Amino acid sequence: MDQTECSSIPKGETSPEAARLYKRRWVMLFLFYFYSMSNSYQWLQYGMLNNIMTKFYKVESFAIDMVSLSYMFVYVPFIFPVMWLLDKHGLRVTVLSGNAINAIGAWIKVGCASPHLFWVAVVGQTVSALAQVFIIGVPSRLASVWFGPGEVSTACSVGVFGNQFGIALGFLIPPVLVPNVDDIDELAYHIRVMFYISAGVATAIFILVIFVFEEQPEIPPSQAQAQARKFPPQNPSYTASILRLLRNKPFMLLVVSYGVNVGSFYSISTLLNRMIIDRYPGAEVMAGRIGLTLVITGMAGSLICGIWLDKTKTYRITTFVIYLLSLVGMVVYTFTLDLGHLWVVFVTGGLLGLFQTGYLPLGFEYAVELTYPESEGTSSGLLNCSAQIFGIIFTIAQGKIMDRWGTLAGNIFLCIFLLIGTIMTGFIKSDLRRQKANQQAKVQSKKATEGSISTPDTLNDKKNILRTDYLNGTASTSNRNTDT
Repeated sequence: MDQTECSSIPKGETSPEAARLYKRRWVMLFLFYFYSMSNSYQWLQYGMLNNIMTKFYKVESFAIDMVSLSYMFVYVPFIFPVMWLLDKHGLRVTVLSGNAINAIGAWIKVGCASPHLFWVAVVGQTVSALAQVFIIGVPSRLASVWFGPGEVSTACSVGVFGNQFGIALGFLIPPVLVPNVDDIDELAYHIRVMFYISAGVATAIFILVIFVFEEQPEIPPSQAQAQARKFPPQNPSYTASILRLLRNKPFMLLVVSYGVNVGSFYSISTLLNRMIIDRYPGAEVMAGRIGLTLVITGMAGSLICGIWLDKTKTYRITTFVIYLLSLVGMVVYTFTLDLGHLWVVFVTGGLLGLFQTGYLPLGFEYAVELTYPESEGTSSGLLNCSAQIFGIIFTIAQGKIMDRWGTLAGNIFLCIFLLIGTIMTGFIKSDLRRQKANQQAKVQSKKATEGSISTPDTLNDKKNILRTDYLNGTASTSNRNTDT
């Protein structure tokens, strides 16, 4: 039987708002980690082999770029139905559905290892792209449902790690498994092996999720989650929730600035092979290792930022500083790419990844704070919808700029937009609603224990004021909590 690690309510307390942490929360988190890793790895299977795939399928480089971009094209129209599914049917149904689609897409691609079957590659990649829609909005929701307030940012960071680690493998493994050989039959064999491996891994993870993954713990992990369970929104309309978020000005500034930052990362990842090969011919494997460096340093940045947020709760200043450093990293990378030394590109790429990839969980957690008590899946979904839209625009635009004016001009294009995103981030007013809900619950619980409040019902009524005011659109400015 699963044991609880701790309880936020003293022994003997009869309050209905008890909160506990279960050890199996880590099992749920790492199951999602590996599921996300399997899917994001498949994103770059074509992009990191751009020059090889164009030769194998006899298509233009732009066609291979579009195969990778399918992950972004599919996300935009399907994110709203999937957000509805997450809100209405929960984590388990969403994760199971995504895993099934992920495995199907991987097996379809096994059948595309022939020069005349490029259309099968497109179909398989599109199915895998659909599976991604079921993944990206989950980390913040899973962290809130399973983890306590002192570790929720770290848990979200670990959840994002799965996606980032899969991207890292996508940079590293395809160039190793598929060498640049002239014999088409040998090339087809290597491509087929690569797809068999990814299909086998996706299937194994799907089976584990079926038997192990759970919806939520029996007792919530935090006062905010206990409050959310006891007092569900009076207006459960999904459309109303979206409209409330669209009227939330700080959140909408975050949506746009997040989209610019992450869209830039998507563009760099998709076009990295072309950038490196253009300046360092024959360096396919090294391009993959540079991409790996970019993501690994970003994973370290994500973990550090998550731990820092859990300790300090300084969402506004941390987000702004990391965004500014992302801009600095992009400028340094842009003007050192042509120096002729690959070791310099490794260093500058790692610097860029440390801050740009490290920004991802910051955006998720900041959004949850700004939009509480709205669903974490809804806020995350809107953030990622913005990222996919900007990713499509940036990848196509940067690719065309690179074709006409070169790699330097394409990277300067991204630097300009990151500067705009940094300025927008500085104008976001911090309104940490989830932190305020936890703090108010603790204060009221302490007063109740000391006898200041006569009944549990009175305590529950006071704890629900913030939620009720927000959903009715009457939250006063006195309820706002700004970090510095």
